[in-house]
Amino acid sequence: MARHGWRVVRALTATAAVLVTLACGSADSPGPSPSAPPSLPASGTGTVEVGGRPVTVHVPRSYDPARPAPLVLALHGYTSHGAELESYLRLTPESERRGFVYAYPDGTTDDRGNRFWNATDACCAFSGTPPDDSRYLSELIATIQGSYRIDPARVYLIGHSNGGFMAFRMACDHAAQVTAIVSLNGASWNDAARCRPSEPVSVLAVHSSTDETIAFTGGLNGNAAYPSAATTVTQWLGYDRCAGAGRDAPALDLVTDLPAAETSVRAYEQGCAGGSTVQAWTINGGAHVPTLGPAFAPAVTDFLLSRVKPAR
Repeated sequence: MARHGWRVVRALTATAAVLVTLACGSADSPGPSPSAPPSLPASGTGTVEVGGRPVTVHVPRSYDPARPAPLVLALHGYTSHGAELESYLRLTPESERRGFVYAYPDGTTDDRGNRFWNATDACCAFSGTPPDDSRYLSELIATIQGSYRIDPARVYLIGHSNGGFMAFRMACDHAAQVTAIVSLNGASWNDAARCRPSEPVSVLAVHSSTDETIAFTGGLNGNAAYPSAATTVTQWLGYDRCAGAGRDAPALDLVTDLPAAETSVRAYEQGCAGGSTVQAWTINGGAHVPTLGPAFAPAVTDFLLSRVKPAR
């Protein structure tokens, strides 16, 4: 994202992020949800209000109502917003190139005026009555499916930090609705028993080894604990019933200010239920807001679009 030096989460040490500052959420409580169907754009990019919140939708030129299209939903982090996330991830060109409908909504604001998602036990509803963002995003997906011809077997989420926590929450709560997720420097529930996916969801967990905000080794967000990158991956290997130690794949060059091929890749596919997969990408030496290069958006899009729910 475009601003410099964004604020981080309460009780975390401040970080001078180069592009965006985000983080994480807590418990469920009823909140706003989409109601009357909004007038979503027929083509191009448009911002509408859904359930009292701005949502920007991009419809690629190749979209044809006669053919089901994939859907990608991008979730911003704490103190950020959807447009800022898009300026960071730059997924709109991928939407045009790959033909998926692309949406990036805004979370609600807390009592400090910061936008957030109420995601997990560690992130990021810090005060007041937390909104039911799990329900909101589930109904937002349904709203978009009601306006476009979306393939229900190809619905994907990607999020950074707080948005990454929220992507994991959606995979836990709405596995029948979500095919695959990408989390960049986020984590799953610290209390693993609170995640009960009804069916497999493919997961790509991307985490910087020197993340100064959401630590690679796990830690505290205020007084709430979150799991390490390794524990998050292990949880999802269990949920997806994967077996085996996984395999290393060629390293990737995703970050511009680190030496080439800085991101190590480990993939788990053996025994995973329903054709799912779990992958762990480690940005060695990366920060909480890594300076993403031109290869990042195509790489994560390739992962997402390679996953398709089995026929029901």
